[in-house]
Amino acid sequence: MLITFKTKAYPNVMMYQEHAKRILDLLNKDADAERGVITSAEAERAVGVLEREIEESRKHQATDEMEQDVKAHDRDNEDAEHESVQAVSFSTRAYPLLEMLRAARDQNSDILWGV
Repeated sequence: MLITFKTKAYPNVMMYQEHAKRILDLLNKDADAERGVITSAEAERAVGVLEREIEESRKHQATDEMEQDVKAHDRDNEDAEHESVQAVSFSTRAYPLLEMLRAARDQNSDILWGV
């Protein structure tokens, strides 16, 4: 399921719910709720939390288990026309929402999802 984050300060950001859940959990938001809001007052703290988590995630390389899963999937894929599978890091997934949070903070705008 996709979640679309919206604010007047930035273009919409869409994420799979499973990826958004980690971010929303970090921000103490109910990731299972159909609707939610990150207020402009919460945006400053949210930016800091997400920046720290992104920095922390960059310090740790992908686990061997994940690399094995990617390689196994790639090996099973006999279609030579497809590019090999590459893992997407947390920082890459979180960056668009981080940029949205920064814009919302700077323009004093709330971020909504599920509306």
